[in-house]
Amino acid sequence: QVQLVESGGGLVQAGGSLNLSCAASGSIFSIHAMGWYRQAPGKQRELVATSGGITNYADSVKGRFTISRDNAKKTVALQMNSLKPEDTAVYYCNAQIRTVQGLKIMTNDYWGQGTQVTVSS
Repeated sequence: QVQLVESGGGLVQAGGSLNLSCAASGSIFSIHAMGWYRQAPGKQRELVATSGGITNYADSVKGRFTISRDNAKKTVALQMNSLKPEDTAVYYCNAQIRTVQGLKIMTNDYWGQGTQVTVSS
């Protein structure tokens, strides 16, 4: 079984900072990419930042958020600065993880349980 466990959400005033972290555990062969998505009430889940072969950010967070990854620890973090009320959402960790199943190596998408980030104006 593979698990992604997030931590670090909370309530912060506009202009403040939060750091989210996510740790992958279980029978992992390797991790291709890790990243963060978010979903605000009444909206679709959207990409925030990913780290795989390249690092990719949503335009709305460029210059404010920084994704970092520790391959040895199987963790990914998201440093969020200059937070705005529109950043309020549930943030989900995502990882494309390879596992060994029998004689095959399978790649699947895994999601964390989500952590609430609320930015007050």
